[in-house]
Amino acid sequence: MSTTIDSLADSQRRIEVPLRSALDRLDPHTRHCCGYHLGLWDPDGVPTGSMGKGIRPTLALLSARAAGAGDEIGVPAALACELIHNFSLLHDDVMDHDTERRHRTTAWAQFGIPAAILAGDALCSLASELLAEAPSSTAIWALRCVGASTRRLIAGQAADLDFETREDVSLVECLKMADDKTGALMACSASLGAVLADAPAELALGLADFGTHLGMAFQLSDDILGIWGNPERTGKPVLSDLRSRKKSVPVVYALQSDTDAGTRLKSLYFRPGELSETELSEAAELVETAGGREWTEQRADRELQEALAAIEALTIPAPIAHEFIALAYQLNHRDH
Repeated sequence: MSTTIDSLADSQRRIEVPLRSALDRLDPHTRHCCGYHLGLWDPDGVPTGSMGKGIRPTLALLSARAAGAGDEIGVPAALACELIHNFSLLHDDVMDHDTERRHRTTAWAQFGIPAAILAGDALCSLASELLAEAPSSTAIWALRCVGASTRRLIAGQAADLDFETREDVSLVECLKMADDKTGALMACSASLGAVLADAPAELALGLADFGTHLGMAFQLSDDILGIWGNPERTGKPVLSDLRSRKKSVPVVYALQSDTDAGTRLKSLYFRPGELSETELSEAAELVETAGGREWTEQRADRELQEALAAIEALTIPAPIAHEFIALAYQLNHRDH
C-alpha cells in the first residue's frame, strides 16, 4: 500500500509545477476557477495543496517508464490525462447538480455554471495543446488516443443522462456506459506514455487492455461507494447515488432481478417526488438483498484479475509491473 501511495504522491509532485505553468496560459478568471477545482487554491486564491488522487497521471508516467522513456515524455502524457479527467468532472458536477467534491464546494456552486463550463472547456483545450508540444514524433497518435477516449467518455456521460429518464435500462447498457465513461480514459492513461514514447504496438495495446479492465473495476467499486461509502471518506453525501436515482450497476442489477426486493425497489425508484431518508436507507437494503452489491463486487474482482493478467503478460521491468499491480489492488480496495 505504501508503495502505491508513494507513487501517487510522486506523480503529483512531478506534474504540479508544469500544471501551474499550463494554467498560466489561461485568462485570469478561467485560471482561477480551474485552479480551485484542481485543488491548487481556495476561492480566495490561497494555496491549499489538496489535489485529487492522481490515478491517471500516475498511470501515464508508469506507461512512459514501461517503454523506457523519462519525464520529458511521461509528464506531457500525465498532464493531458489529468486535464481531460478534470474537464469531465467539472461538467459532470454541473449536469448532476452536485455541490460537493473532495470535501469542498464544487466549482459551479462556487463560481457559477458559466464559469465552470468554461473552465472544463479550457482544461480540455490545454490537454491537446500540451500533447501537441511534446518532444515526440508520435504526438499526433497520442492526440488521437486522447481524442478517441474523450469522445467515448462523452458518450458514456450522455448514456448516463439518458438513463435518468428511463425505467428499462439493461445491465448490458449499464456496463457499456461504465466502460465508456471510466474505462476509456483509464485505458488511455495506462497507455499514453507508451504511445508518446513510440513503444511497440503490442506494449501500448497491452497497457490499454490493463487500463480498460482497471477502469471497469474502479467504476464498479465507485458504484458501491456511491451507495454504501462513508461520506467522511468519499466527500459525497450519504446514499448519494440513490438520492439522485442513478442507474448504477448494483441498482440496475437489483431492478432487473426477479426478486421481491427488486419489485419493491422499482416502486420506490420510479415514483415521483424525493425519497425520504428512511426510504433511501430501505432502497440501499433492497439493492443488497436483491444481489446488486454482491454481483457488482464479484464483477469488480473479475475485472481486477483481468487487469493483472494483462500486466503479467507484458515484458516490462519488474519494478514497473509491481507498481501497476499495487495501484490496481489499491483502487479496487479503497474507501473513497
